[in-house]
Amino acid sequence: MSSSIETTAGRRGRLVTFEGPEGGGKTTQARFLAEALREAGLTVLTTREPGGTPLGEIVRKILQNDLAGEAPCDAAEALLFCASRAQLCRNVIAPALERGEWVVLDRFTDSTLAYQGYGRGFSVDTLRTLNEFATGEVKPDLTILLDIPVKDGLSRALARSGSKDRIESAPTEFHERLRGGYLELAASEPERFETISAAGTPDEVRARVRDAVRRHLGI
Repeated sequence: MSSSIETTAGRRGRLVTFEGPEGGGKTTQARFLAEALREAGLTVLTTREPGGTPLGEIVRKILQNDLAGEAPCDAAEALLFCASRAQLCRNVIAPALERGEWVVLDRFTDSTLAYQGYGRGFSVDTLRTLNEFATGEVKPDLTILLDIPVKDGLSRALARSGSKDRIESAPTEFHERLRGGYLELAASEPERFETISAAGTPDEVRARVRDAVRRHLGI
């Protein structure tokens, strides 16, 4: 079912998600796209995963920085991501789409498939079931995959923050697996995914993203 929920007024919301390995510039490009859509006269909500709600932001701190004082096991990690996602979908994303707004989201369900599925080794089919339970009827209309080689992406991430969080500190092999997983997911759903090179300047990548949104969504 599409996330383009038609309201009684006939308006239609759209959900655009940004995905990719660490250091691909998802947050920056999501902000650029939201600005462009607002300039086009649309009402746009931006949010992120994990996070986007008070509960979700606490989950984010647990996942990134071991806020609880112990690292979550791999299964707990997957479930915490889905818990944050359920809260965000029900309290933020679905209501915005029903109001006819566009939602630009920094990470969504594909992150769980890439990181916990391909990266951690959990069953992708099981994770899809968990995603469906967490999201209900909310599905992306377009997913922008910002692809970058693992070494380059991790170097960018370190230069940005000056330190590595818990997930960025995972072995290189983990990051290689999840990058490969992303590319496999994109190849399996070409009607939803647009894979874009994250190489180059932010403005160069922004132009590629805008072209992709015009092609897929006509705006």
